[in-house]
Amino acid sequence: MAPPRARGTGDTLNQDARKIQRVYLTLTLGNTVAASFIWGINTLFLLDAGLSNLEAFAANAFFTAGMVLFEIPTGVVADGWGRRTSFLLGTVTLAASTYLYYLLWQISGAFWMWAVVSVLLGLGFTFFSGAVEAWLVDALRFSGYEGGLESVLGRGQMVQGVAMLLGSVAGGVIAQATNLGVPFLLRVAVLLAMFAVAFGLMHDVGFSPERSTHPLRATRAVLTASIENGLKNPPVRFVMLAAPFSAGVGIYVFYALQPYLLDLFGDPQAYSIAGLAAAIVAGSQILGGWLAPHARSLFHKRTSVLILGGTGGCVILLVLGITHNFWIALVLLALWGVVGSAVTPVRQAYVNDMIPSKQRATVLSFDSLMGSSGGVVIQPLLGRGADLYGYPASLAMAGVIELLSVPFLLASRKQGAAADRSSTPDSNPNNESADTT
Repeated sequence: MAPPRARGTGDTLNQDARKIQRVYLTLTLGNTVAASFIWGINTLFLLDAGLSNLEAFAANAFFTAGMVLFEIPTGVVADGWGRRTSFLLGTVTLAASTYLYYLLWQISGAFWMWAVVSVLLGLGFTFFSGAVEAWLVDALRFSGYEGGLESVLGRGQMVQGVAMLLGSVAGGVIAQATNLGVPFLLRVAVLLAMFAVAFGLMHDVGFSPERSTHPLRATRAVLTASIENGLKNPPVRFVMLAAPFSAGVGIYVFYALQPYLLDLFGDPQAYSIAGLAAAIVAGSQILGGWLAPHARSLFHKRTSVLILGGTGGCVILLVLGITHNFWIALVLLALWGVVGSAVTPVRQAYVNDMIPSKQRATVLSFDSLMGSSGGVVIQPLLGRGADLYGYPASLAMAGVIELLSVPFLLASRKQGAAADRSSTPDSNPNNESADTT
């Protein structure tokens, strides 16, 4: 493999790094467009199929359970067979399981069927989680880029927001003009197109897969590496322990906003409004992605951004839970999206600068597993709360749960990891505590 042609300085991208970034942004754009076709109408789709609020959010919980179940095995694929292979398998699996969702909607399938297919959807996404981000970081470092990751990850967040804006609005409008099933078919078509794009453009660089002829032994080794470089690494461990609360709440709130806003709007058939809600979150992602490196520059430590974001998200959800005005709710929704989107690239950069390249996809997948585990419990819990007390009360409950992530972020901050202050790769590979002054 040829060495990189030029070394980057600071946050400047050289020619090779720019090419890597373009491929990353292309994959992010296509995948997010595909996924977001249904994001604005997913809850309405499940309710239209005859599921109750509890069953609908339980189906979502089975999706996150699938992510928990398959994160480690698919981590073996990403680190043992290559991040490109993992991505290609993800597109095929997600396309097939999405089509099964469409068939269940047509036949008003029993809940257990929804549960099984939801687990398969989770499997599809686990092929992506960790793999794409690990591919990006390793390829950038191989190209000679030495700058902070926030700027590139922030651009990815912005592209994700643009894609979500396009996909969610289109999904809502198309559903209202046709039916709730058509956006699911569009997702299948785009995913198959992304398979072809990734096959031609995505190649593993800066990383050599280590294949194993013993899958169970490889899975055990991956799990061990995840624990060793994740949960046994104190600053990483506390960030991971915060994930179930923040990620679990984020998943619930995003999907609960669809019926909640329709209630406020007063028209349960206005599917385009549900799409608008997702589009506002998408616009917030664009702004949040742009703000991420700027927010990082305002604070000495990355954890300051994370802690402020967790506290701010809690307050916004509490206020959102008591408002009865549709337009005020939209403003709060946009603000909630901006806060979360500005925090995400900073969190990603913080974690990536504390883990080794060989286990990067594995640890990132394990981090995703931790977030998904929160969704397994929190989604049906808050869904039941919505059944008993209404969506506003469930959103307020979600705000309280999100606040529980802050003590763990404070604990991570106290470890004094070099990555908390650095805007370049951590020069301390073992992440020993350092002076924080």
